[in-house]
Amino acid sequence: MPWDDAAAIELLSGPGSEPSTGGAAEEARPQDVVLRYEYRGAQVVEARGDYDLHSLGPLADALKAATDTHPKVILDASGVTFADSSFLNLMILVHRTGKLRVAAPSASVRRLCAITGVDDVLQIRDTLSDAVAMER
Repeated sequence: MPWDDAAAIELLSGPGSEPSTGGAAEEARPQDVVLRYEYRGAQVVEARGDYDLHSLGPLADALKAATDTHPKVILDASGVTFADSSFLNLMILVHRTGKLRVAAPSASVRRLCAITGVDDVLQIRDTLSDAVAMER
């Protein structure tokens, strides 16, 4: 299933605000980092820091770019220190593309997934290597 641009715009825009552009105007804090790189034939998006509606833009942009260009996308969530429902919604949206795997989620991401039951839906693995090796 392709990326749903309408859902992404809705997810990344708050009530009465403009959609996120992922640019310098974002309210991302200096400790929030998104890296994207190749690893064993997969595209890895590594997220570090806190993610809420106001800081999610760069992560959403990286995941969209990865799903547009690669058949296997891994979100390395080991460095996520805080995640709210907008982060959860983003993972579900990207999961709908059929390409997402979540690797090494931090305790806060694991808890969020467990509380909401999403851990039964998402393809979550303990390590990056396990996520890459996983067959569809």
